[in-house]
Amino acid sequence: MSMQSINPATGQIMQSFSTWQADQISIALDQVEPAQAGWAALGYEQRAQFFRQLAQVFRQNSESYAHLITEEMGKLLKEARAEIEKCAIGCEHYADHAALYLRDEVIASDASRSVVVYQPLGIVLCIMPWNFPFWQLIRAAAPAMMAGNAVVLKHASNVPQCALALEAAFQQAGFPANTFRTFMISAAQAESMIADRRIAAVTLTGSCAAGRKVAAMAGQHLKKCVLELGGSDPFIVLDDVDIESTAQQALVARLQNMGQSCIAAKRFILQETIADVFVEQLQTLISQLRSGDPKDTGTTIAPMARMDLRSELQAQVERSQALGAQLVTGGLPIGEQGAYYAPAILDHVQPGMPAFDEELFGPVAAIVRVKNAEEAVQLANRTQFGLGGSVWTRDPARGEALARQIHAGCTFVNGIVKSDPRLPFGGIKESGYGRELSYHGAREFVNIKTVWVR
Repeated sequence: MSMQSINPATGQIMQSFSTWQADQISIALDQVEPAQAGWAALGYEQRAQFFRQLAQVFRQNSESYAHLITEEMGKLLKEARAEIEKCAIGCEHYADHAALYLRDEVIASDASRSVVVYQPLGIVLCIMPWNFPFWQLIRAAAPAMMAGNAVVLKHASNVPQCALALEAAFQQAGFPANTFRTFMISAAQAESMIADRRIAAVTLTGSCAAGRKVAAMAGQHLKKCVLELGGSDPFIVLDDVDIESTAQQALVARLQNMGQSCIAAKRFILQETIADVFVEQLQTLISQLRSGDPKDTGTTIAPMARMDLRSELQAQVERSQALGAQLVTGGLPIGEQGAYYAPAILDHVQPGMPAFDEELFGPVAAIVRVKNAEEAVQLANRTQFGLGGSVWTRDPARGEALARQIHAGCTFVNGIVKSDPRLPFGGIKESGYGRELSYHGAREFVNIKTVWVR
């Protein structure tokens, strides 16, 4: 079996890689196991120095890494550059804060001294997606490794060059050998690895289907797991907003990474008194976008990551139209080369349509019209997902009150949903469980141990 690196802008195969055999996996785990013990024996400041060096590596190689991301999964080059800078920031955040996040906690009890300590679990398997091929890994690996764990990466099969580049970055930063390794394996091999005694825990960012499989395997073998899965984030717009500026933010919230983000705004829930004007403004903004080479500065429509993903999105749009949704603009492939898709607006979307019930993982904005804020929150929560959401209003206090009512792991008022190393990130319901980032993420893959002394 092989993995292919295909440029989604051209459809050309750039490189192919053979997946590992079972003996290669076992040999690599035999190397990682003692390396983890040595890594755990280091102090926080020693580990932090390696992550500060890794941040430097990301910045020194920003252009080559960004070009690789764009070539392999298609995002605009400026977005790829921003992803690499975010990796550097994430590394520095945990280098600066892990010792604080994981410090011993003395708690009064019937002992002369009782303390809670945070100790590493061992080897963490990271199963990562293609949409943010560098950041998704750093987001999981930096807190896990600063806690003393080693990390092995199973990356998405369409970004093998990014996977290998990440391993090379850790090596260039001087990390002890085998504390971070990329495993060139299939999804099925990754699932079977969870059963291996050397794997202590697993974290996955991916689809709900993949999450169910990983959770089942982890549960069967009593392994800790964190799941960050799909989303259908609501973007609630109340009738007191500045429509022009809010529509501009809506465009970014929907089309960043060509809409291929779990926390992208997907359901735009508008008060009906401003819905027509808002949709018209959004349509005007979309009409100004231009497709082209994602490396060119003038390009604003990049390709989707794969042709099959474009086909799946198109099918969801057509099924929604058959049920009464109205296509305002876009919604068709662009050109004969590459996985380009015209950004679309689907209006009058209702529950029961794929555009409402399913995750649209691409550049399609689903417009839902409501009478008031209460109905907006009700429909926002009428989903199996619960990752993020946002409320847009001139009244921040009212916005916060509504944001608290949205069933999601993170809700923003007058801001686009994003991940931030300072804040916990994760979802509820079918968007997964567990948290990444902040001190919450640092404490996911540790043994929270009580030490009691008479």
